[in-house]
Amino acid sequence: MPLVYGALLADHAEGRVTHVVLHDLDPARLSAVTRVLAEQAADVPDAPEVTATTDLDEALRGADFVFSAIRVGGLEGRANDERVALAEGVLGQETVGAGGIAYGLRTVPVAVDIARRVARLAPDAWVINFTNPAGLVTEAMSRHLGDRVIGICDSPVGLGRRIARVLGANPKEAWIDYVGLNHLGWVRGLRVAGRDELPRLLADPDLLGSFEEGKLFGVDWLRSLGAIPNEYLHYYYFNREAVRAYQQAEKTRGAFLHEQQARFYAEMRNPDAPAWKVWDDTRAEREATYMAENRETAGAGERDEDDLSGGYEKVALALMRAIARDERTTLILNVRNQRTLSVLDTDAVIEVPCLVDANGAHPVTVDPLPDHATGLVCAVKAVEREVLAAADSGSRTTAVKAFALHPLVDSVNVARRLVDGYTAVHPGLGYLK
Repeated sequence: MPLVYGALLADHAEGRVTHVVLHDLDPARLSAVTRVLAEQAADVPDAPEVTATTDLDEALRGADFVFSAIRVGGLEGRANDERVALAEGVLGQETVGAGGIAYGLRTVPVAVDIARRVARLAPDAWVINFTNPAGLVTEAMSRHLGDRVIGICDSPVGLGRRIARVLGANPKEAWIDYVGLNHLGWVRGLRVAGRDELPRLLADPDLLGSFEEGKLFGVDWLRSLGAIPNEYLHYYYFNREAVRAYQQAEKTRGAFLHEQQARFYAEMRNPDAPAWKVWDDTRAEREATYMAENRETAGAGERDEDDLSGGYEKVALALMRAIARDERTTLILNVRNQRTLSVLDTDAVIEVPCLVDANGAHPVTVDPLPDHATGLVCAVKAVEREVLAAADSGSRTTAVKAFALHPLVDSVNVARRLVDGYTAVHPGLGYLK
């Protein structure tokens, strides 16, 4: 939230956001983040007003934009997602594989409740979904909000920015040919002034190996693909190595973040603590350690300084400006497919470049994916649909099917044990019968 608020503070144009309502179930968290925002706004005379409430309905009434960023079960839940999966020898990452399915199963019912409330209390609002798994949750909410819910992610933006940077191009002037699902997409081209510059990158091993994805996936593999995959595809292409690295890590990502967040809120109990500095130091540590195990496995080294500055807030502000002011722009977003990818139905949420205006986000027609990518996209979308079906019906059998069909879960028996393990540690999965 402080990153988003920081973007709003820098916006002084007509039609800007003037009032922000924070909502959380925990009054202590609300108080802490409100203090952070107050310190951010200290030197900005026209800063948007900030109020806070633990009443969701009160927060929603009259809203123009709703940011949905929730974590059902908290970071302890994320740590449990990882632990249960790794005990079975499969990936527990929060959006990919078994961990993503577990997170989705307990998040979808809550996200659907929020969508229904928005439809009732703020029917003209646009919902910007930050909640992971972003594509799955956006699709669940779209069944109640239609195209008025849009999912955002900074991964494609960061990837496009890095490719443009190494090619010496201005990212704002480049057209990024990106397509897939959230955390499962590929850059197939980067056009500047009508010319595709990606072949030049793929032909130069030194250039190709100079940025994060080149270091993470390796030059040879990227040249074999003829595309640059989203960093999360490392979990698919190098799954065995990733699982081993996470099993051998001193603590999982979720456990690390759980401890880190607890330290932040403990510090914030001190009324004299410098709220903004404490928050920003915590954010910087979080960014620097992002996907550390994957980078270590690949020998990719530390993250570049340019990749530590966030990105969600820039996408969110550009999206709001385009809709509120009809400032037309192009953004990579999670939206309903319409007729963009012929292998998926019209309601399937995909991640593609969209033209955004006052009427919302409109997916741009893209070329078909190659067979290997189509197979992954279709398989993972089928899993997402089973998660939605399980969340809707409460069927344990359907939940097992969702796990068993995922490309990174290698046995139906493992899927059954995963459901047993997750229902044992997550009260939020008690609805599965």
